[in-house]
Order: sequence, then structure tokens, then C-alpha cells
Amino acid sequence: MTDVGDASSWIERDADVVWHGFTQMASYATNRPVIVERAEGRELIDVEGRRYLDAISSLWVTTLGHHVPELDQAVRDQLDRVAHSTLLGNGNRTVIELAEALAPRVPVDRPRFLFASDGAAAVEQALKVAFQFWTNQGVAGRTRYLAFGGAYHGDSIGSLSVGDGGFGTDVYDPLRFPVVRTPSLGEPGAVAAAVAAIAEHAPELAAVVLEPLVQGAAGMALVPAEAVAAVARAAAEHDVLVIHDEVATGFGRTGTLFATEQCGTRPDLLVLGKGITGGYLPLSATVASERVWAAFLGPDLSERTFYHGHSYSGNALAAAVALRHLQLVDEWDVLANVRARAAELRDALAQQVAPLAAVAEVRQQGLMVGIELAPPADGLRWGRRVSAACVDRGVLIRPLGDVVVLMPPLTTTADEVARIVATVAASIVEVTDDPAAAGAP
Repeated sequence: MTDVGDASSWIERDADVVWHGFTQMASYATNRPVIVERAEGRELIDVEGRRYLDAISSLWVTTLGHHVPELDQAVRDQLDRVAHSTLLGNGNRTVIELAEALAPRVPVDRPRFLFASDGAAAVEQALKVAFQFWTNQGVAGRTRYLAFGGAYHGDSIGSLSVGDGGFGTDVYDPLRFPVVRTPSLGEPGAVAAAVAAIAEHAPELAAVVLEPLVQGAAGMALVPAEAVAAVARAAAEHDVLVIHDEVATGFGRTGTLFATEQCGTRPDLLVLGKGITGGYLPLSATVASERVWAAFLGPDLSERTFYHGHSYSGNALAAAVALRHLQLVDEWDVLANVRARAAELRDALAQQVAPLAAVAEVRQQGLMVGIELAPPADGLRWGRRVSAACVDRGVLIRPLGDVVVLMPPLTTTADEVARIVATVAASIVEVTDDPAAAGAP
């Protein structure tokens, strides 16, 4: 490996020029960030050659691992054709092939794909599509959305509005539009509240927006499949559109390609992102049912047109790697590995982590895990400190407050599952043995 210098100098250079999202830059350097230089398989390698098992899939995007030869080759092959061409009024062969490959796999009736570059942008598209679906048909007053407690749908203004705040986003409340909000669907009585709200507000609702099975940013809060189905039935009864946000849960994380499959529902709009390219390049999609798409058909340049689009929508390089990724999920029987590793992960967590006095609850769906810690006082930063202790042991994770999040790649091995759980257990014990200590990691 080429000598690229020591970590401290790179951290200093980083802090001088880069502004990191969801990061307090005044304390960035003191939190000992990992400066990645390269990667192999499921390990990241820093500038000093230290290796870290990527147990958060580089914030939930990596699926098959890093530096996958087949995905690398897909990018190279596409570079020999074209890196990007606009989808505004024109097409691209690779994007068409990707949409054709996704169409029979997504749980949407006769789907049409509107591509973007990240999950928040795809949510924003879905909100605008749902709104204009009604106006295109001359239906007035359908201007609001039903969303849920604990929801997170991105950090653009529209996606923040349907999200439930937190993460310091309250500062943007003056910019957010109001929504109808009922409790998280995993809470007692939440289904009845949602069904009642749909009935009461149907004439003003453009759509219901939800995360099926798992609310990731809520600390892996679990959403029962039957609750999702009940909301879908109520929405259909009152002719309200349903948007499923599968940015986090899509592409195998929950044990099926899409979490919606386990709910037995067919949303009007489906939002995809994160794992769509295996973590290689920015890409997302808003998937519309034929019914929704047809409402936008009309004369050329008419008001029924969806006047929305991004410069890099349907980027050919991203589409090429997304297409090869989808093929590899089948060729490698990745979903079978997810289910096997998820069972091993569940058993190991039950034996080594759940019994610890510092652990309040372990929540899991497939390879999505939230370990909620129970600090005895505020300000102890247990989540941050446990994560730092894991990194010291060579396992990279990132917490959500005092919830330790695990989301290993879909190709993770049994040995790696054992390593992750043992590391987390040891790190929790190390940090929580002295609950009064609140020092920085």
C-alpha cells in the first residue's frame, strides 16, 4: 500500500476544508474519525492501514461489500459507452434496461420509474407526484399528508415535513408544512388512530407516507406487517394514495428484496435509494403505479406534465452498476444469506447483548438491528462511546443517540456476525461498567 501519511494530519486537512453532514465540526477531530483510504470486501482500510469491519454498510448503502470485481467491471464497461446523458426528453439504453429489470421485482402495479440521486430527492418527487395526481384530475383540497411518529424521510424541506423531527432539525420548523400525524405504527393503538385519521381527513389527504417494517432513523423501531396492511386497506377504502419509503429497507435488508413484500400490499408510490447501486454511486427512484402515471398524460406542454427533473436523473454509470447489482443479488442467492445471517445474529444478540444490564431493548428485522441502551443519567453519551469502543476493536458502527445500530452488508459471513456481536458486547461492558464516567470517546 502507498504510504499516505498519518491519520492526525489527514483529520486536520479534512477539518480545514470539508463540512460533514450531521456532524458538529467543532468536535469533529476530537471524536477520532476514521479516514478511509481504500476497502476490500466488507472491510474499510484507513490511511494508516488499519482495518475496520463495516458493520453499518457505510451508512446503510453497501450491500455486497466494497471493491466487488463484478460491480467494478460494470462501471468500467459503462465508461466505454457513456458516463451520462440527460433523461429530460431523451432516453438512455442502460437506464431502460435497469427499469426493465426492476419492473417485475417492485411491489407496484405496472410501475414507471422516475430516477433521482438520493432518498430525500426521491421522497420529494413522490410528494409532488401525489399532490399533482389529484390536481391533474380537477380534485381540489388534497394538499396534506398523513405521516407517523418517529418517521424519517430525508432532510430536504418536503421530506423533513413528513418526517417527525429530531436530529436537531427542529430549527427548520418554520419552513416545514403541517401534516396529519399519528403515532408510530408499532405503538399500542396506533393502527386504530391511523385508520380513524384517514377516514376523518380523506378529503384533504393527497397520500399516506410510511416506512414498512422498520423506521430506521427512529432507532430501528419495528412496524408490524399487519399494521402496514391495515393502513393500506383504510387508504384504499377512502381513495387516498399510499407512499412506501423503502430507502432504508429496500434491496434485501429485511430478508426480502423489499419490505413491502412481507406486508402483502401494493403502494401507489414506492421510494427506493441507498442499496440500489450496492453502495457504489448515488441513485434513487420514485416508482409510480400505472394509475398514478396515467393521470399525468395529456397534450404536449400541457399543465398535466410533471414539471420536475434533476440534471443527473438516471445517470448511466449509476444505472449500470445498479443493474449488475440486481443481477448479482439473484446469482449469489444473497437473500438466502441475509436470512441465515439474520437468524445467527438474532441468537447471538439474545445470548450476549440482550441480557446486559445496560441494554433496554434489542430490535431486529433481518440485518437491521437497533440496540437501545439505558444510561442512568443524561449526558453520558453511551451510544457515542460504545461506538468508539467498537471502532477501537476494528468494527465500524455509528449510533443514533443511545441506540447502537448494526446493519452489516448482505454478504456478511457467520464468522463476521460472531465478531460484530462479540465486539458490541465487550464495548457495552467496557463503557457501562463506569456509568458515572461521561468523558469524550
